Formats: sequence, C-alpha cells, structure tokens
Amino acid sequence: MIYPNLASLILRLSVGSMMLTHGWGKFNKLISGDLSFADPIGVGEAPTLILAVLAEFISPILLIVGYKTRLATVLPALTMLVAAFVIHADDPWGRQEFPLLYFFGFATIYLLGSGKYSLDWQLKKV
Repeated sequence: MIYPNLASLILRLSVGSMMLTHGWGKFNKLISGDLSFADPIGVGEAPTLILAVLAEFISPILLIVGYKTRLATVLPALTMLVAAFVIHADDPWGRQEFPLLYFFGFATIYLLGSGKYSLDWQLKKV
C-alpha cells in the first residue's frame, strides 16, 4: 500500500462520520431521559441504549480524531454484527448487507490502526 496513513485517515473519517449520524438520535434520546429502546440481546432497554450510544456516537468521535482507535472499533463492530445477524436475521440480504459493510470498515480500521494523522500518533510522539 502506497499511502497507508492517508488510507487510514480517509477510512476513519468516512466510517466514523457516517456512523455518527446513526448515533446522534440515540444520543439525544439518552440525554433527554427517554430510556425506552429495543433490547435484542436481553440486557435491558436502558443498558442497550447506552451501549448503542457508546457504539454509534462516542466511538465514532474517537475514530474521527484517531484516539484509542483500535479499542474504539470493537463496540461498533460488535454492534454491527448484532444488527446484521440478530436484528435483521429474518430480513432479506439487502437489510443485512449495510451493517456488514460497516462491520468490515471497523474491522479494517482495527487492522490498519490509526496511522500518523491521528491523536494516537501525536500522543505517542510526546
């Protein structure tokens, strides 16, 4: 790969910002105090909402700035697997495909790391 640092930046910015738009509504729901939410894995509505906000709002912010990048990919990647294989288990392939595309984006970011255009890199230099 000729430009791995640039590739990592582009992937972090694109996947992170697109996922952030999915988490924004959930974040607003949480801070407004409305804790009603689907509970596909059986941990309760409020904990599931909190996990969704962490996966779809907080983690993408960390990815965008490149802070704790590998750790920040784990929860959204798992969330996308749940979306594909639990929430959309009985849906046609087209409904499973979208969360799987996100999953592979997060998996690729995990494998690439944050690159030198990130807070991780800047903090490592200090």
